[in-house]
Amino acid sequence: MSHKRMPKRKAAIAVGGVAALGAAALLLPNANASQDKSGDNAASGTTGTAKTLKATQASGLAAQLQKILGDAFAGSYYDSGKQQLVVNVVNGDSNTIVQAKNAGAVVRQVKNSTRELKAAAGTLRTKATIPGTSWAVDPRTNKVLVTADSTVTGAKWDRLQSTVRSLGSGMATLKKSAGTFKTFVSGGDAIFSQVQGGGVRCSLGFNVTASDGSPAFLTAGHCGVAAKDWSDSQNGQPIATVDQATFPGNDFSLVKYNDPATQAPSEVNTGNGQTVQITQAADATVGETVFRMGSTTGLHDGQVTGLDATVNFQSETDPNGVDTVNGLIQTDVCAEPGDSGGSLFTQDGGAVGLTSGGSGDCTSGGETFFQPVTAALQATGATLGNGGGAGNGAGDQSGAGDQSGGSADPSASAGDQSGAGDQSGAGDQSGAGGDQSGGSADPSASAGDQSGTGSGSADDGSSLTSTR
Repeated sequence: MSHKRMPKRKAAIAVGGVAALGAAALLLPNANASQDKSGDNAASGTTGTAKTLKATQASGLAAQLQKILGDAFAGSYYDSGKQQLVVNVVNGDSNTIVQAKNAGAVVRQVKNSTRELKAAAGTLRTKATIPGTSWAVDPRTNKVLVTADSTVTGAKWDRLQSTVRSLGSGMATLKKSAGTFKTFVSGGDAIFSQVQGGGVRCSLGFNVTASDGSPAFLTAGHCGVAAKDWSDSQNGQPIATVDQATFPGNDFSLVKYNDPATQAPSEVNTGNGQTVQITQAADATVGETVFRMGSTTGLHDGQVTGLDATVNFQSETDPNGVDTVNGLIQTDVCAEPGDSGGSLFTQDGGAVGLTSGGSGDCTSGGETFFQPVTAALQATGATLGNGGGAGNGAGDQSGAGDQSGGSADPSASAGDQSGAGDQSGAGDQSGAGGDQSGGSADPSASAGDQSGTGSGSADDGSSLTSTR
């Protein structure tokens, strides 16, 4: 393992995955957020006065305008192409709208209020909590986006479709996903655990300092529920122990390093000797570009497509049950088995989320959902990093990309995962560090097109490499 300090034993695992990436000079693309035609309905003169903002600035402005607009606020999103914040307003008086314009936002009139959209989500929760479904408010369309995976068929599909129709015209949209919603347990850097019947593999999310001052890290809750003791190598001695784990409901775990002298750097290891310093926890904004690091697939990027998402996973303990997780970030970033718990972050060092689950792989397309880091920190009482200090963490996990039981090919790119197995849930563990479900990953769906290396300019002039 490289880039590490050796206090008494092993140093901390660096955040993020370590799969080999391409040339480090390429910049990630800044893709435009898709908008429906109503996005062009901003009031006359507004666009000319709108401020040019970074996504993190847009998030802060949106929070301010939500307070100013009150009940008239109906969501917001970041137009990454124009680098502007678009704020939805319903039945707003002229004074508050003028305030929003003067603050630098693009203001558009919409039909559905936040209260109505939340009520629609409540109806879905009551009448259509079906394994393989999800829903989230999409401020770009001013509707609730409802998604059903490939397992939702027959009477289940009819029930879901009927519920969506009952919400009324213009309130929700329903789409099918070719993949299957599953937690990506197997999966930043790889972390491993041995349990009865086999092994569990996940990804480390972010290093933190626990409320008692001890070094720790955040990962997915379904990983912490699956196993208590974690190692930084397959079949290795445990170096960290789960302190808190929440799943379902939420999906986060706080895992404390066993050695109190462990250096836990506040950074994401993006591979090829590069790191991104993590300086703050950041709330996600619809439309912003984000990056995910995981031990299976390495570094990938995409956009936030929804907030406060509800996902209904098939229960791992009850064949007829459902594990519902609320308050998630929905994205089109890809992920695969083994990426669970891995870090979702912004290019300027904001810790955004922990990989929870979704449908698909990094070849075809799909959705991936993330536990917000801000909520996990608040619930656990932890703070980012090693008391705010920077350190060097272990980085090189030679087996991080291979989940078939063999060693990883060091010449393979971050997206080459031909040996990765389908690991469908936290409770499904059939082999140490290998295939945890007995099947292959579903190639028919993924959380985004990852077929090539993208390039584009970054807001702050820094650079990252991502296979897309």
